[in-house]
Amino acid sequence: MRKVSLSTVFALVVAIVAVSASAPMIAFAAAPALAIAFWRNALGAAALAPVALRQGRARPDRRALGVTVLSGVFLAVHFGTWVPSAKLTSVAMSVALVSTTPVWTALVAALRGVRVPGSTWTGIGIAVAGVALATGADPDLSGRALLGDGLALAGGMAAAGYTLLGERARASLTTSVYASVCYGICAALIVVVCLATGARLWGYTWSTWLAIAGMTIGPQLLGHTLINYALHRVSATTVAVLLLLEVPGALVIAWVLLGQLPAARTLPGIALLLAGVAVVVLGGRRRQPTNGGTIISPEAIGTT
Repeated sequence: MRKVSLSTVFALVVAIVAVSASAPMIAFAAAPALAIAFWRNALGAAALAPVALRQGRARPDRRALGVTVLSGVFLAVHFGTWVPSAKLTSVAMSVALVSTTPVWTALVAALRGVRVPGSTWTGIGIAVAGVALATGADPDLSGRALLGDGLALAGGMAAAGYTLLGERARASLTTSVYASVCYGICAALIVVVCLATGARLWGYTWSTWLAIAGMTIGPQLLGHTLINYALHRVSATTVAVLLLLEVPGALVIAWVLLGQLPAARTLPGIALLLAGVAVVVLGGRRRQPTNGGTIISPEAIGTT
């Protein structure tokens, strides 16, 4: 098995920090949730478009483009549900529930006949149990918080569909072409909803624009790019479960940025989460799981 280099470890650490900042910045930004989802995808597509145009001069596979369009639809559902959840419920609950994506993708992979190692199932089970224990039952039983919890869970499910479609599209499309088209479709769908619901798309404070820029540069571009780098050296399942570290990372950032101090009862759950991640990583060192011969697109794993 190929040894994981220090540069790959560094890339994963930076990527996890970048995606961990997403939910706290969403909660911080004084803008409608759907408008935030629109801008980060629109700006992300615009940033990648020049690279995509250079790399996509040869006529791309029409079928792959069709799959990418459908992937963009799932991404729009993901952002259209998860981003509002970060404003309706706590950052901890929002991130924990949307992080169930690896569970849904593993279940679908198993249904498709892809063999998932036992250590992966064990590690995912332990990690998800740790997430549940860390966040606990949401103490806020208001309809607003419960709606946020439900939207976050729906966002995790939508991300699973995005993962599977991205896996297929990335087999013949470059990352920049896939991501720019996918982000563009997502932004186009969300802006229609924004216009239909009257969500304000501009007129924000400078701090809100800075937060939106930070979400675009950090989680949307930098985080996903480094995940793409790591995916050529570490299995997709291992990367997906490592990204569950976004949960404690988001808790710390929310504490610093928003003053949302994690309760002491969450610490045992975070420890269990880290133990689950360790099981997956150690299991992956013995036998790297495959994705049916296809590399899963990075954006499909790091969706926050």
